Amino acid sequence: MASIIAVCKSKKKGTSKEDIREAYIEENYGLTDDAHADSASHRQVSLIAIESINKMKDLGFDVKPGDYAENLTTEGIGIVSLPVGTKVTVGDEVVLEISQIGKECHTKCAIYRKMGQCIMPEEGVFATVVHGGTVRAGDEIKAA
Repeated sequence: MASIIAVCKSKKKGTSKEDIREAYIEENYGLTDDAHADSASHRQVSLIAIESINKMKDLGFDVKPGDYAENLTTEGIGIVSLPVGTKVTVGDEVVLEISQIGKECHTKCAIYRKMGQCIMPEEGVFATVVHGGTVRAGDEIKAA
């Protein structure tokens, strides 16, 4: 079963996020009280796979869920290979729609400066919130 292994938020953009284990994701907005939540954005929720984080660990980086400013850290779904437009369900309530794979970084953010390398430009996934609800570490995630 593919699952969410971390639920993360931060008060400021460009910083690592704290694993809070559980949060409410608001429809057409994002994770409540997160710096990146925005109803005008197509990047309301960010996701990254623990498999991507582990690749960085294997290169000697001391990284953990939330360090790449992702809201949800996934395991076992191959999130980066899902096409834009794919709907994914998280737990019993939340429905996300993949809106972007990777991102262009015009400046070297705090994460890049801290780690010297960032995987979000190639392996970060962004989504809009189709249906909100509570998401918890351990929840199942699957393509709808």
